[in-house]
Amino acid sequence: MKAKKRYLLLLVSVAFLALCVLGVNRLKKGGSEGAENWKRRRKRLSDDQYKDPRWLREGGVERPGSGGVRGSACRLETCFDFSRCSSYPYKHYIHPVDDKVKMSENYKKVLDILRTSPFHTDDPDEACLFILSLDTLDRDKLSDVGFVGNMPSRLANLPLWNGGMNHLVFNLYSGTYPDYTEDLGFDIGQAMLAKASIAHENYRDGFDVSIPLFHSVHPERGGMPGKVISDRFPVIHRYFLAFKGKRYVYGIGSDTRNSLHHLHNGQDIVLVTTCKHGKNWKELKDDRCDRDNQEYDRWDYDLLLSNSTFCMVPRGRRLGSFRFIETLQAGCVPVLLSNGWQLPFGEVIDWSAAIIDADERLLMQVPEILHSVPPAKIFAMRQQTQMFWDRYLSSVEKIVMTTLEIVHDRIRSHQARDGLIWNSDPGALLVRSPDFADSISQFPFEHFRLDSSRYLSPNSSSSSSSSLTTREGHSDGLVKNFTAVIFTQLPNPTFPNAPIFRLIRNISRSPFVAKILVLWSSKSTQGPPPLNKWPTLPRNILQIKVLPPGSSPNERFQMLPEVETNAILSLNDDSILTTDEIDFAFHVWNMFPDRIVGYPARSHYWNVLKNQWSFSSKWTNDYSMVLTSGAFYHRYYHYLYSETLSPVMLKTVEQSGICEDILMNFLVSHVTKRCPIKLSQRGQIKAVINNPVNRPSWTNPEAFHERQNCMNTFASLFGYMPLKKSKLRLDPVLFKDQVANTRKKYRQMELN
Repeated sequence: MKAKKRYLLLLVSVAFLALCVLGVNRLKKGGSEGAENWKRRRKRLSDDQYKDPRWLREGGVERPGSGGVRGSACRLETCFDFSRCSSYPYKHYIHPVDDKVKMSENYKKVLDILRTSPFHTDDPDEACLFILSLDTLDRDKLSDVGFVGNMPSRLANLPLWNGGMNHLVFNLYSGTYPDYTEDLGFDIGQAMLAKASIAHENYRDGFDVSIPLFHSVHPERGGMPGKVISDRFPVIHRYFLAFKGKRYVYGIGSDTRNSLHHLHNGQDIVLVTTCKHGKNWKELKDDRCDRDNQEYDRWDYDLLLSNSTFCMVPRGRRLGSFRFIETLQAGCVPVLLSNGWQLPFGEVIDWSAAIIDADERLLMQVPEILHSVPPAKIFAMRQQTQMFWDRYLSSVEKIVMTTLEIVHDRIRSHQARDGLIWNSDPGALLVRSPDFADSISQFPFEHFRLDSSRYLSPNSSSSSSSSLTTREGHSDGLVKNFTAVIFTQLPNPTFPNAPIFRLIRNISRSPFVAKILVLWSSKSTQGPPPLNKWPTLPRNILQIKVLPPGSSPNERFQMLPEVETNAILSLNDDSILTTDEIDFAFHVWNMFPDRIVGYPARSHYWNVLKNQWSFSSKWTNDYSMVLTSGAFYHRYYHYLYSETLSPVMLKTVEQSGICEDILMNFLVSHVTKRCPIKLSQRGQIKAVINNPVNRPSWTNPEAFHERQNCMNTFASLFGYMPLKKSKLRLDPVLFKDQVANTRKKYRQMELN
């Protein structure tokens, strides 16, 4: 027994001595362990430690990051001055531009968008947020496009820099060869960072904003639409999984792309790479380069995107990749292979509804994972890719404005929009719920009738309000009343037989009218007639609002406190509508509350000879506009018109004096991506219009040239032509059917 104890003690002693020797050797080697050893070691780290190969930690020693020691600890509560944001809505200010400092085309786009925003101010004392005029998008020292040197000294000379307090810094590229770290080359201090390819460990939650990487040719405004033109089943395309791109035989970003060839079969899985890039690729090529380059040249990139169900999006030199937004536009479901990447706008966008976030370490299991996704899920994800692309990513303007909206929601956290708004059409850029109403049931969009608990924000832990299945508190979801808004510019208020009086009588007979509001914008020095000179109505529903002298047509679409209903019937003083036509239009609008529904229609077309858009009033089979001289629309569009449109657009309307109806049609089509709804009128409408005595003002041919100029200006400012053409015309129920006259619901519309 004593012998066993002696042998056991000897064994423990030997083991202890061995550990001591190994420990000493480890300490000696620890100081010389470099970045390459750490890159090998990181593969053995646990899931929560596994990060981007360009993360800012080498040999276990923390290096200064993009924000430095001071900026890395920043939170909104500690590094932001809320007192500057007391005014509403908050404004942003751009530092004066130094013409001697070079600037990339992308950053010129960013600044142009910010300057034309309705939230821009030239007074720094009014500003809540500050934007640098120095180009910070490309901080790669080897770049000769937009890299600005001496940034620390330049920032020190800015009188409003204030250590970065309340500043927002935009960046697409950081770091340089060979490590591509996220160091910007200057201390951003207390500034917020809107950055592409940002890693989890460098992202300051609730303070920074992750943005997508976009090309220098990315459109400034508008943007190309998504490429999914059919939602037909089956959802599996010709190629199940595809990727075509560079691979890196040296340096950062090589591991994942170098392994894709193991999955490539040239049939349903096409994953081709090339090492033919860079100046020294021939000197650095490996044994597989020639074979890969030959296979790479066989496949067309656009063809693969448009004919694949899933598209691989592996990391490049940096975490982000252009392919992320390219695959979203194509409607090919992205399969991410970029561990540690903070996804763009991931704070508010639920990317799990549109992408597959795979693990780089499980590359060989990716096909099996994708085959387990049911067709219905693929169908839904493809639809969501189009929504995210169109609403947040298709132009530089949308990327910049989405960034600002995220910051806005943080500053006013009590008014922050939830996941229902961010992840459903038309998106948060067009739905500012706290500004307009305290209940999203007051909006015109059909998705608000869904249960909001199904669309929680990715970071939300509780559901929103309960059922949203009603409008204006009615159980059937229908709006019960409307407000008629008549815009008049009568030169003489003293003629009792004016068309406006007949129009008011017809409106008052409708059982659905809650109020008739006359916006008096006459250029005459006399005011409107007293109420006792206006038609005697069965109810006290008439109200006159006198607009200030020199007011523009934009006044008719301002937020009017007198309008308390969601439904607005917009009319001109010379509109010719019967009570039946009004009731029928209101009935149809309840079925399409997000659209303009009405009678006088116009169209547009591309004039090849003049190389511009043209306005048309011809009676043709198709139309793209319904004029607001006789149409229903939702009150929310008054808010969007007056509060969110570019000041340049509103100025164009003021100068022309006749284009406000075109701009409203542009706005609604831009929001809905749909056409307006035209209704059939009674038979004598053409004869009435052709009567020179009662001819409406909008039929004046002299105004066509000005309206065409407006149309081209609006298309330029929107960045695209939002109007949609349609041939649909809706007739009243039982219109001219051979039934008893007492059964006809809109009998006056059948009169000849």
